[in-house]
Amino acid sequence: MLGYGSKEELLDVDIPSKIYVSEQERPGPDERDRMFATSLRKKGGDIINVEISSSVIYEAGQPKYFQGIIRDITVRKKTEKKLQYLSFHDSLTGLYNRAYFQEELERLDSKRQLPLSYIIGDINGLKLVNDAIGHQEGDKLLIATANLLKKFFRAGDVVARWGGDEFAIILPKTTDAVVENILGRIKKACTKKYYFKNIPISISFGTYTRVDESLSVKNALIEAEQNMYKSKLLEKRSIASSVIASLESMMYEKNYETEEHSQRLVDLSRKLGKSINLSENMLNDLSVLATLHDIGKIAIPEALLLKKGKLTEKEWEIVKRHSEIGYNITRSSHQLGHISEYILCHHESWDGSGYPQGLKGEKIPILSRIALIVDAYDVMLSGRPYAIALSKEEAMKELLKYSGIKFDPGFVIIFKKIIEENY
Repeated sequence: MLGYGSKEELLDVDIPSKIYVSEQERPGPDERDRMFATSLRKKGGDIINVEISSSVIYEAGQPKYFQGIIRDITVRKKTEKKLQYLSFHDSLTGLYNRAYFQEELERLDSKRQLPLSYIIGDINGLKLVNDAIGHQEGDKLLIATANLLKKFFRAGDVVARWGGDEFAIILPKTTDAVVENILGRIKKACTKKYYFKNIPISISFGTYTRVDESLSVKNALIEAEQNMYKSKLLEKRSIASSVIASLESMMYEKNYETEEHSQRLVDLSRKLGKSINLSENMLNDLSVLATLHDIGKIAIPEALLLKKGKLTEKEWEIVKRHSEIGYNITRSSHQLGHISEYILCHHESWDGSGYPQGLKGEKIPILSRIALIVDAYDVMLSGRPYAIALSKEEAMKELLKYSGIKFDPGFVIIFKKIIEENY
């Protein structure tokens, strides 16, 4: 077991000094009949964990000799250590988990640890990221946030994943002024750190510092959490705007869509909207829809969006999902939730053959019907990897061909007049 080649070689070893690693773990003179664990050093210097069962054999009432069994339990010890780690740590981020955090709350609940500060942090925009580019990228955001937090706290602080997108931190013997300083440095770092392309990490924090024992640990945490929600409410709109702007930028980088294309759609759709007497609020919604109608394509593989040949049936099903993805993205945003239904329906056809719901005729929202016509027209003029650009006359001829099938026939007539008079 220890790597010695012969009985003679083993007998030459000074057992107490060379085999036992830890002097205090050696059995004492009154502990000869027992089971114990210790560490042994192999001939090459490696350490193994062993469990030793030993007993004294008596003859005529007198101890005659020892007998025992030595078991190599190195693998078991490693497994136990791993299981202990998993029982106290979050498997995704490597931070402590909620169970360990709860134990530490009780352990640190003493006068010696005062002032005792608590921090609750919540990642902003995680649901939006999950909906936009998938939960794998959302996990990357969680990991990046955890790694960022690790850099700013001491070894004695307890940094844990509280659950979902929330983190909880205990700082023993730490004043509220020190906590504010730490959070200020974290927020400054967040403006410079990006987890995915140009989307910044953003965390809302709430804190509470116990200076005496008048407030229980449970209520102190509640105070910290409530302060976090207040902070999140104040930051929510600006954070959502930042994430949406970043996603829009990603859309232009990944797709064949351009800002110029979006601007042309805004211009054309507003002209069509005014021609049917839409209100100013609806015209504004139409402008946003024209800009973000294809936001869901950021979650579609670039190879499919830029494929020159015809898509297979399976590939087409993947591409068609962009309407639903765009719906989920905008529904997650306070500022954009009101256009999510229009994005979901902007590929529905007048005869019911569109997707994803197969809506028909006037059951399709007006703004979605407008966006479909305007987008189709501009795409035909601009061309795509899979289709050559058409002239204005050819593009209009296609709109008329599919009027009443794909497009709202009344809107096509009005749009034709707009093009003839203005372009």
